[in-house]
Amino acid sequence: MFRLGKASRNWIGSFIALTGICVGMAVQAMPTTESPEQMLQRATSIKTSDHDEFLRILAQLHPIADSLPLDEQWSLRYLEAWQAVFEGNESRAMSALRDIAEHANNPALRLRAMATMVDTFGFNHRYEEAFIQLNRLTELLPKVADKGARYAAMGEAAQFLIAMHQYGQAINYADQMLDNAPPGKNACHAARYRLQALFQSNNPQLTQAQFDQGIDRCTKDNDSLFANAVRSDLAGFYLRKGQGADAIRLLQDHYAEVQSYNYPMLMQYFNVLLAQAYFSQGDLHRARNYAMSTIVADHGGAFSEPLRRAYELLYEIEAQLGHAREALAFHEKYMQVDKGYLSDVTAGALAYETIKQQVQAQKSQVDSLNRQNQILQLQRQLDRKAMETSRLYIALLLTVLASIAIWLLRTKRSQLRFKRLATRDGLTDISSRQHFVDQSELVLRHAAKATRSACLVLLDLDHFKQVNDTHGHVIGDLVLKRAVAACLHHLDGRDVFGRLGGEEFAILMPDCSPSAALERAERLRQAVAAVPLWGETRHVLITASLGIASTDRSGFELRQLMIDADNALYRAKRDGRNRVVYGDDGDHLLPKAPLPDPLLRRTSAELQTRSESAC
Repeated sequence: MFRLGKASRNWIGSFIALTGICVGMAVQAMPTTESPEQMLQRATSIKTSDHDEFLRILAQLHPIADSLPLDEQWSLRYLEAWQAVFEGNESRAMSALRDIAEHANNPALRLRAMATMVDTFGFNHRYEEAFIQLNRLTELLPKVADKGARYAAMGEAAQFLIAMHQYGQAINYADQMLDNAPPGKNACHAARYRLQALFQSNNPQLTQAQFDQGIDRCTKDNDSLFANAVRSDLAGFYLRKGQGADAIRLLQDHYAEVQSYNYPMLMQYFNVLLAQAYFSQGDLHRARNYAMSTIVADHGGAFSEPLRRAYELLYEIEAQLGHAREALAFHEKYMQVDKGYLSDVTAGALAYETIKQQVQAQKSQVDSLNRQNQILQLQRQLDRKAMETSRLYIALLLTVLASIAIWLLRTKRSQLRFKRLATRDGLTDISSRQHFVDQSELVLRHAAKATRSACLVLLDLDHFKQVNDTHGHVIGDLVLKRAVAACLHHLDGRDVFGRLGGEEFAILMPDCSPSAALERAERLRQAVAAVPLWGETRHVLITASLGIASTDRSGFELRQLMIDADNALYRAKRDGRNRVVYGDDGDHLLPKAPLPDPLLRRTSAELQTRSESAC
């Protein structure tokens, strides 16, 4: 389901009130050729394609709601709840939807109510409740014969699963929708969800012809909103293929049409895609304008993907223009939005795994109860049999108990594995970004109570993008692993070491003065520069820039330490890279030679020999 922004919701509310008054007066004086049942069916089919007519039908039916048959009253109540969700009045809508899902006589209507709740809970980041309703929907789906209700429910399920990054399941629902489209439907929504899941999962088999076919389906269904949603993914497909000019032409051709919807979410995607396209073409001025439009058009989703892309793009634009202060400001906002976005993604993944575990546990409990019932029946029979039969019963009982024990063991192992995945970086096996933040804040609180100094070091590998571009991501991953291994040799057990993302790492050093942090950071810089090269990485040379902030200057708030350390890191990059910078004053610690450690000295000599051979 698509939603409107706050301003649009207010406008729609006024429009509904006025329409209700006018049409309510006219409905008594003007007979209609349609029965209430036919009007309800038509309203259900046009609620997204002809919303004005949908509102007119609701206004006609509302005054006579009490005189309708019970099934039609439930149907009208569902459509009014759907409209409340569309307007953003979720509190009023959810009460009606829960009542419909629990008590309506029509299974198809209960299915529609569950599907709407899945979408609403997902939109409001209430992921566990959304997954609970999705499980109920999945159980009810085979019992519903109404093709229209099944089609709509599978569409909501596919849309929610895409948002939760469960692309395989979303494609499965979309394929079922394509195979079971109701009469009069050209499967526009099914095509949209399938293409979106394939695009977001970066499926290599996706082609432009598939996008064109999806747009054609939606055009034939007169669903211009979904057609332009497909076009937004096609523009992203063009950008992924390096066809920025094609993306600009496609988006500009339909920009005014999307503006007319007054639908902020799709408008955000059009703006940020245009910003990326113009940036790829070197037009920084237009790229900046569209990125700013993305931020201005934000509909309140503080952690939305378009907003994250826009801030990242503005940071890169300002950096290219040499506007250091503006670039740092946008980078800080990007980090805030990115942190929130990643936290939201993690919350969705945790909700998925939690509900999955609960469903498995419930299924196992049912199986266990069934087994126990079987055992009781066997026991009654065994009481009437000889000792031989009794022994058979005991063996069966032990088998059941062993099965339950194995299941419990597997469940516990799954929980422990998932906990580790949530706290460790999958590539380098050090702390993930969120785990680093949590541990660092805990260490800083203890340091503040004990009034002991602590230092934060941000480490960024120089020119790492060139490594990926030149040698590929596989070699880039090897370089990251070896750089982390080199750093671990110079850290102690109390240090908090985490990967913030990409090639950027952070180290919190408790009980560490600024001078000690400078010395330790220099050793880290030397260790990275002297990373042993062998095998596939023998032609890769890597260095690191480091920025340091201490609690003596920045206080014990992690956010301020991150800002000051990032400023120092930026100065290290600006002043030539491969160096350590401390504090706001830009204290530098330049590379020194020879390296103090014999092993590092030998490795440095090998690097120099290989560099000269390459020349």
